[in-house]
Amino acid sequence: MTVADVTSRIAQIQSQLALLAPRSTGSTDFSASLGQALGDLVAGGSTAPSAQSAGASPVPSSASPGSVTGADVVGEARKFLGLPYVWGGTDPTKGLDCSGLVQLVYKNLGYDLPRVSFQQAASGRPVASMSEAQPGDLIAWDNSSRNNGVDHIAIYIGGGKMIEAPRTGLDVRIIDVPTTPDVIRRILPDAATGASGADAVGGAAPVAPPSGAMSPSTPFAGLFASAGARHGVAPALLAAVARQESGFDPSAVSPAGAQGLMQLMPATAQGLGVTDSFDPTQAVDGAAKLLRDLLDRFGRTDLALAAYNAGPGAVMRYDGIPPYAETQKYVSSIMTALGGAR
Repeated sequence: MTVADVTSRIAQIQSQLALLAPRSTGSTDFSASLGQALGDLVAGGSTAPSAQSAGASPVPSSASPGSVTGADVVGEARKFLGLPYVWGGTDPTKGLDCSGLVQLVYKNLGYDLPRVSFQQAASGRPVASMSEAQPGDLIAWDNSSRNNGVDHIAIYIGGGKMIEAPRTGLDVRIIDVPTTPDVIRRILPDAATGASGADAVGGAAPVAPPSGAMSPSTPFAGLFASAGARHGVAPALLAAVARQESGFDPSAVSPAGAQGLMQLMPATAQGLGVTDSFDPTQAVDGAAKLLRDLLDRFGRTDLALAAYNAGPGAVMRYDGIPPYAETQKYVSSIMTALGGAR
């Protein structure tokens, strides 16, 4: 039996066992355990490993990999948010496991990655640290003493967050990267992950945030500048939001109950650590923190603004700016006010 025959047989067994996957299991990737056990058979049969087991460079399919960006990878992965985790799952109509999600996302973009997580974690090129990680990179962990090598893998989306298929009972989701990954790998060419690399809904080209130009005469300019520097948000964006939200009135209260200069709802303010939304310093800092999170999550200024106004769930539900007249006017007004600063 040739190496190719053995590899083909492994894939067949994995597909069959996926249909018999138990309803309760840990977070360890089912395919990692199976793949490692059968991978030893491949290694024992020949000193020349297959392209997949060696983590060879991805092979393009129908798409054009050279045109794929980190934002494309994140946008494709976002399509599977809410899909249930299924042990051994590779069928998006039923559910996916962690490596099934990774393989499917890249396959849909023209890259043929191995099926199992420990092999995926050998694909592409190594990235030295999380400080160098870019959206679309693979991040992986060796969580189990039962296996040698990686048993959980996810897609980094930027801003310290990732998309993963976690474990039985949970759905594909976005979470903060929990710990320093044991492995970080880059599948895309470096040029494809750089300037474009932020989490963009639907894989659309990100709209760059404003450059930060702001008139010194802008009310609360000092607060916008300091909070912007602290959280990495353009002061001009914070000022434009404040102008649209309250007209720079720190005592404003909306009919819906939003409060203060940045019109934070009480529950939102509490989640941001803001104890007094009528205190401009706290309000601006909380809004900067919120906008930073939304920019990292959606990768585009217009989508972050839509989420600030209508909520992140509405942006995800409509895969873009929701068709609400108020939200569309809100986003348009602020983006127009920013003008050349975009």
